[in-house]
Amino acid sequence: MTASDAYRKPKCRYCEAPLGQPFLELGDMPLANSYVAPADRDQEEFTCPLSLVLCERCWLVQLSHVVPPDLMFAHYLYVSSTTQTFRDHFAAYAQSVAQKLTSVQNPLAVDIGSNDGLLLSCYKKAGMRAVGVDPAKNLSEAANKQGLTTINAYFGKDSVEQILREHGPAHAISGNNVFAHIDDIHDVLRNVTRLLDPKGLFVIEFPYLAVMLDEMLFDMIYHEHLSYIGVTPLAFVLEKFGLEIFDINLVPSHGGSLRVFIQKKNGPHAVTDAPARYMEKEKKEGFLGTARYNEFAAKVMQVRDDFRTVALTAKARGQRLAGYGAPAKCSTLVNFYGLGAEEIAYVVDDNPLKQNLLVPGMKIPIVPSARLNEDPTDFVVIFAWNFAREILKKIGVLEERGVKFLLPLPVPGAGGANRFEIRAKQADLSQTR
Repeated sequence: MTASDAYRKPKCRYCEAPLGQPFLELGDMPLANSYVAPADRDQEEFTCPLSLVLCERCWLVQLSHVVPPDLMFAHYLYVSSTTQTFRDHFAAYAQSVAQKLTSVQNPLAVDIGSNDGLLLSCYKKAGMRAVGVDPAKNLSEAANKQGLTTINAYFGKDSVEQILREHGPAHAISGNNVFAHIDDIHDVLRNVTRLLDPKGLFVIEFPYLAVMLDEMLFDMIYHEHLSYIGVTPLAFVLEKFGLEIFDINLVPSHGGSLRVFIQKKNGPHAVTDAPARYMEKEKKEGFLGTARYNEFAAKVMQVRDDFRTVALTAKARGQRLAGYGAPAKCSTLVNFYGLGAEEIAYVVDDNPLKQNLLVPGMKIPIVPSARLNEDPTDFVVIFAWNFAREILKKIGVLEERGVKFLLPLPVPGAGGANRFEIRAKQADLSQTR
């Protein structure tokens, strides 16, 4: 049995309608965060089709195939605390949650997929009790050593029972860039309603489907990221569990994410006009139909061809490219674009856990940022474009030496041959795209 047969998702995870054929196929891909040790360079990697399919009943966009979570999350090398951008982001996040719980004494916040405990530490600084749940043993151990209470498990019946027994019901439950990573979302929502205090709130954050389509941010497609969420399908599945959206904020992380505040039906928070406004916008702009998605798929193929032309033209001229940042989006792009170590000499990354490993699939070396000075290239491709401002504060001086900076996706509003090029002074563009 092939991965294509074994891991195909037959039904929509939100409404259980049968799923049709994908509207976008990026090919068989390795797991984006399964970095390769140099000694294993010649070992065969696990691969699985990476394709998007649209549910035509509830309009959820989702992967056509689902990889077993232990292959991706049991040992995890992405950590939230690496960038100042995310440290600031989660500090503000914790404050936004705390402000909605001012009437609660000694509130308990539970973070699903708590990673290295960055948000837990922010919750504590905001005056809340905090408990994390994360399946990665290495990250859970690191968080607990810092005094950040973390249960090494998936969020489910057993972990919820442990939290209720040891800490009581939660006044805030959060899931940041994790709600979209979960296959059995019904099980998660059942357990959220069980753990959540009647006056509490459930807050989730995820890259917004509309932004992905409008800004061509297809690099956020990877096997961990199972669902590409709009407000319309989200409201549908929440209603099944007696939950309602009461407010939505658009935040700049990952190019444009939604922070969605949820409560039990008839909860203490007044429902703003935001949920209805977003759903009306999605209806008007074609997100509840197929044409918009087919148009997106055609544009994705064109962007791939255009960026390959830039990279291969530089190579033909004897010029060299390096990359900055080895997040999951880097793996998606280099594999989809078909650019390996012959086209991109190395990728630098500030996360020491990734250094001295290879990008999955294309086996590009990941090295410390000092390599940019030791072994300069003509171009630097900023794969971690959502941190471009922070990155170019570090390496913008290279521009004075003739180095050009490229984004792996078109710069918003740019056209022509230079539409991937960004100047150090323009780095703020990539924070909001």
